[in-house]
Amino acid sequence: MTYIVLIVVVALLFDYINGFHDAANSIATVVGTRVLSPRVAVVWAAFFNFVAAFALETRVAQTIGKGIVRSDVVDPDLVLASLIGAIVWNLLTWWWGLPSSSSHALIGGFAGAAFVKAGAGSLVLKGLLVTSAFIVLSPLLGLALGFLNFLGAQWAFRRWRPDRVDRVFRKVQLLSAAAFSFGHGMNDAQKTMGIIFALLLSTGHLTGNHIPFWIVLLCFSAIGLGTLSGGWRIVRTMSMRITPLKPIGGSCAELAGAVTLVGASLGGIPVSTTHTITGAIMGVGATRGLSSVRWGVARSIVVAWVLTIPASALVAGLTWKLFDLLRG
Repeated sequence: MTYIVLIVVVALLFDYINGFHDAANSIATVVGTRVLSPRVAVVWAAFFNFVAAFALETRVAQTIGKGIVRSDVVDPDLVLASLIGAIVWNLLTWWWGLPSSSSHALIGGFAGAAFVKAGAGSLVLKGLLVTSAFIVLSPLLGLALGFLNFLGAQWAFRRWRPDRVDRVFRKVQLLSAAAFSFGHGMNDAQKTMGIIFALLLSTGHLTGNHIPFWIVLLCFSAIGLGTLSGGWRIVRTMSMRITPLKPIGGSCAELAGAVTLVGASLGGIPVSTTHTITGAIMGVGATRGLSSVRWGVARSIVVAWVLTIPASALVAGLTWKLFDLLRG
């Protein structure tokens, strides 16, 4: 039992790291437009990360818990190896200032440890294919919605003076930032819920599909506290280096991200908030012409995306192998 509690603590540590690693996603635009200072922005984002717990939505957690790796393959060592793979990759990309996906780091770690333990047959192909598809689709959806939102807003307020538009959207952006943070919590905290769910199912501490509310509260509290800590290295990349933003553009990007995240959560699809908001910011920037987006920075971010699943899978697989050798 002590070992199970230890793994739950490590899972919550991952959730905390997810929060501070992904704080940039929630606050990048509102900081980049100078509507809120970074310190106030993380408090705002952390609050709405936690409030998302009361949406009582667990479909993403069910997907992680049962839709990535076959339940009969899961054991405590495999879960711990998965978490270590995800945590190592998250910390490395945080140190490098690259906004990679915590979600896909966890999924890569889970799949990598299972593959080393039991081969390709241990993986749930449908769940992995849907998740992999949304590596591409979520930033494209964010980009398209960000582009359309900004064009629509520009047309709707075309007769307004720029200073009046700026004043109005400085208030609107508080709401759009809250909506995005709510969507971030709604999707991302459920990944840790899912991994704890898989752990407790594998050890007989839970049965069926119901996830107790104490797990929900722990996971949303951990991600909220992580967001409150802030991931400042990544905030600089997301808020300042991709494309310049004004409040109207920031609001449009956040709204695009919120719609994508909430929709994916209701569909039980684990998506990357990093991919989504980056795509949305690029979409807003692209309305001013392709030269408005710093594609060199974008290219570095995409490289991190591509490497995330195989890198975390490799670390998790090696960790599980080490555990196996120690047991043997």
